[in-house]
Amino acid sequence: MLRVLSSSLRLPRPWRPPRARGCASAAGNPEIQVRALAGPNQGVTEILMNRPRARNALGHVLMLEALAQLRQDWQVRVLLFRSGVKGVFCAGADLKEREQMSETEVGVFVQRLRGLMNDIAAFPAPTIAAMDGFALGGGLELALACDLRVAASSTVMGLIETTRGLLPGAGGTQRLPRCVGVSLAKELIFTGRRLNGTQAQAMGLVNHVVAQNEEGDAAYHRARALAQEILPQAPIAVRLGKVAIDRGMEVDIASGMAIEGICYAQNIPTQDRLEGMAAFREKRPPKFVGE
Repeated sequence: MLRVLSSSLRLPRPWRPPRARGCASAAGNPEIQVRALAGPNQGVTEILMNRPRARNALGHVLMLEALAQLRQDWQVRVLLFRSGVKGVFCAGADLKEREQMSETEVGVFVQRLRGLMNDIAAFPAPTIAAMDGFALGGGLELALACDLRVAASSTVMGLIETTRGLLPGAGGTQRLPRCVGVSLAKELIFTGRRLNGTQAQAMGLVNHVVAQNEEGDAAYHRARALAQEILPQAPIAVRLGKVAIDRGMEVDIASGMAIEGICYAQNIPTQDRLEGMAAFREKRPPKFVGE
């Protein structure tokens, strides 16, 4: 079993392609924009959702291709999901599109949507959802697939599918109970209850809550500040820590300890580990390079 775990937990060899500056659209579509930040935010990449007419609803336009490219780029130390539409993070599935689908098409679409959330959850670098507005249904499922969530106090969120004759189908029934506990998750899903950011933080659904500003991007700025706390840390150690936590939470504690040991062993031969010890000895800030 340990051999199987060891091979499945191995990090891919670093690949460093040239980095584009500014904004680029995923597959040429302006509704999903990928932006690599520069200056003090270098290492942070943003995926910006920009479907104002559909309130960023998740329709046929998905970000699978962008995620596939970014997961191979070791210069991405933090991936941040944000909205370009004021007052909205993501309003969930595009029910207008879905209404035109056959039953078979609906099944295929929801399967793709579930695959998208799984890809976000499995992204190797830390992910942060900056929730500056409505995050309903699939929008909250997207945020739940991220490692960390920051919300404005005025943000409205909830898995409201039961109020539409549906149930969460993109990971909500699995990730919400892992986040807030089984009993509370059942209550929220059974009732389709909506929460504001303050209520969500009180139950552990979001990591940080901030008062909204006039520009409507307070959560985004707090998410950027959180990302800047992650950037100076050793990127390989951070990624391996994510693997150890995510995989360890799915097994018993003895198996989880074995997973932690496998991850730790992969970190031992890194240059960053030696740099960390040298910096401590020399009483200076470390300079980690991800090798």
